[in-house]
Parts: sequence; structure tokens; C-alpha cells
Amino acid sequence: MAGKFELYKDKAGEYRFRLKAGNGETILASEGYKQKASAEQGIASVRKNAPQDERYERKATTSGKPMFNLKATNGQVIGTSEAYSSEAARENGITSVKNNAPDAKLDDLTA
Repeated sequence: MAGKFELYKDKAGEYRFRLKAGNGETILASEGYKQKASAEQGIASVRKNAPQDERYERKATTSGKPMFNLKATNGQVIGTSEAYSSEAARENGITSVKNNAPDAKLDDLTA
């Protein structure tokens, strides 16, 4: 099964999306958006920027676990990963986003 984007509304009424790998695991999550169109633009930006390694900001959580942000050309964060157990696991997560995001179908859960 290929990856997919899920577009949904959170408890605060904001639109968010997450990218799930073929195994159903969430590999990237967005910030909250006030407008559905803005969240859809965020998905388009992830699709466009995901294949480019220089768009990934590799960092650590406050507790020191490896994670990453995917940034747009303007430097804005468009997606954030989970915390990983190791740097190798983080690299696997980045590879998964690169492989899944460009062709992932959109599952609109707000409709």
C-alpha cells in the first residue's frame, strides 16, 4: 500500500494533515491551519519539497531524541516528524517521506 495524506480537523477546529506510510504509521504531521485551502497548500508544498534532502532540518527534541522538520523554500516548517530512537531511524523516516509524499493520495476526512 502506498502512502497517503490525511486531512482532518482537530479538536480546536483547525485543519491539519498527516502523511502516513504504506504501513499506516504517521511519518510527518502539520501545524494547524485556520482555512482548509491553506492546509491543502501545505500538502502541495510537502509533495514539492519532500524529494529535496536540503529541505530537511535534522535536529533533536528537548529530551535529545532525533527528529526532523521539513521546510519550504521560504524556510517555513511544513511538516514535523515524530521523535526517533536513533539517528538511523530518523534517516529511515526521511527516506520514507521522500518516497511517499510526492505521489501520496489525499484522504479528506473533513468532508
